[in-house]
Amino acid sequence: QVLTLLVLMYPLLRGLAVQLHSAVTGSYVPGTNSIAFVNCLNEQIAKDIARAIMDKKLAAYVNILPKSSALYFWKGELEESTEILLLVKTRTSKIGELSNYVRSIHPFEIPEIISLPIDQGNPLYLKWIEENVPRD
Repeated sequence: QVLTLLVLMYPLLRGLAVQLHSAVTGSYVPGTNSIAFVNCLNEQIAKDIARAIMDKKLAAYVNILPKSSALYFWKGELEESTEILLLVKTRTSKIGELSNYVRSIHPFEIPEIISLPIDQGNPLYLKWIEENVPRD
């Protein structure tokens, strides 16, 4: 029973150990921050959504990438359009709240809101993200 308990608690204990190590050494914990991708119909919508995200302090930084072509299936048909892509840098713990908020203001029926954890990077930049996005 003790072995089963240890096996079940391993992820939690490992996570605590990594966070303690990070606090003591000042090192970055992989996956603490993420980049979220949000597609937008045009530049004005992209700017409005980016500003709204920043006003809610759901990100430290948002890139607005220029128009790109997109191919996708929608309701069984192949569609082609142009889009503006937002790259949203934030805490991983904020991705759920970010996704819910963007869906509430986005004009698309099913907006693309996906994220990838940041494994490594400039430690000072990663710390800056954390300093500029409030904890939960």
